Amino acid sequence: MINRRTVLGGALAAAGLPLLAPGIPAGGEAHAAEALPPAGPHRAQDPVPPAFTTAMPVPPVLRPLSSTGDVDVYKLTIRRSTAEILPGTATDVLTYDGHFPGPVIQARSGRRVLVRHHNDLDMPVTVHLHGASVPPPYDGNPMDVFAPGTSRTYVYTNRQPHASLWFHDHAHHMEAEHVYRGLTGTYLLTDELEQSLPLPKGQYDVPVTIRDARFDEQGQLAYTMSDRNRTTILANGKPTPYFQVAARKYRFRLLNASNLRLFALGLSDGTPLTQIGSDGGLLERPVAVPALVLSPGERADVVIDFSRHPVGTRLVLTNSGPGRPDQVGKVLRFDVVRKADDPSSIPKVLRTLPPATALPKAAVTRHIALSMDEDGRPDPRGFINGRLYDPDRIDTTVAFGSSEIWNVTNTNRRIAHNFHLHLVQFRVLERGGLPAGPTEAGLKDTVRVAPGETVKLHVTFDAFRGDYVYHCHMLDHSAMGMMATFRVR
Repeated sequence: MINRRTVLGGALAAAGLPLLAPGIPAGGEAHAAEALPPAGPHRAQDPVPPAFTTAMPVPPVLRPLSSTGDVDVYKLTIRRSTAEILPGTATDVLTYDGHFPGPVIQARSGRRVLVRHHNDLDMPVTVHLHGASVPPPYDGNPMDVFAPGTSRTYVYTNRQPHASLWFHDHAHHMEAEHVYRGLTGTYLLTDELEQSLPLPKGQYDVPVTIRDARFDEQGQLAYTMSDRNRTTILANGKPTPYFQVAARKYRFRLLNASNLRLFALGLSDGTPLTQIGSDGGLLERPVAVPALVLSPGERADVVIDFSRHPVGTRLVLTNSGPGRPDQVGKVLRFDVVRKADDPSSIPKVLRTLPPATALPKAAVTRHIALSMDEDGRPDPRGFINGRLYDPDRIDTTVAFGSSEIWNVTNTNRRIAHNFHLHLVQFRVLERGGLPAGPTEAGLKDTVRVAPGETVKLHVTFDAFRGDYVYHCHMLDHSAMGMMATFRVR
């Protein structure tokens, strides 16, 4: 019988991903498309409230300290704070200016943004603007940290087109825990093309950061490397919340900020999501998707039209990705509470990108192998082309202005990975030897790679010279050493 579950299952299979991690029987627990060693002793249930009892907040938009000429200046303090994630409980978190998750910076192509970060923690940090094309001093290299009590100014020239970006800590060996404890924020870059389209705007354009977490009995975030028990789903920092909407179209900027978990998002009534954008901005055309698959670090912009639902409707954003449905199957509920005028629409053509056949000719073809120990050892290591990350080693040298083909292969048998390149947006040409699907036809900076799978990427290095990194963006894996350095010269 064809039902919503089979439709979503088919979408995941088409994406090269199973409903459960390989090797785990139906009904068992799987974590983030990653088959892990057997779980430890039984843990008490997270002290979380029932689903849909907490309202989802919208992260605040920062106002610049100053706006002069062609530059906007911001100041943020990286500091410890507490957040009421669970009702009535003060949870210790790491934050940008006390916000969990972090605030929103709105930027415009061609206009510079300066962000001065002050480190009020007792450990070094760095800030990476994920998906941005920036010179090396402002990229947030994992070793380019600044010490407690000091400040660092990052200059973003915003020479690239519109994109839904995000920023996060990238200090090596600490990046996974720092991001898990809250050091993430949203950076929305727009341009004249995007602004000219009649898409939902203003209060109807909503950033939504989704992730998983685990809490101890005191309501504190519990962090363990490769933890398979992160089964509390947060949306904008609240556990399985509700969000009140008008009966009209909304644009949601979805970010998977998990360390490991893969999401496959759909609507509880079976209506497809309308995807309009990915990591590097708008797709060429809107795509109807029954299950939107996002690995850690990936973004997708979707439009949901609530006008087809009467006031009083409750519609759930579900997750059919790996894990037990009773634990991770619900992300967010939309409550239609009022009617509203809606001048917005979704154009049939959103932007123009060159077809794969018209991309610049590749001068070099490279092969990148992602792997990690999967033999059950307590301290697994991550590798790229068989080597642990060494910040003193240049693994790949590319010519400035050149285009290359990168074939990225996950050589593990059970463990999923994904792949993130700093500095550039790339095009996904093939997945498993087949042409990339429409949801991956736009500009990307992060791409999932299932066990045994190869993705073929077209990359052009024409922005800046210098040293940058590429790595698995399942951050627990990059903290284990699954990272390498490339030099553009």
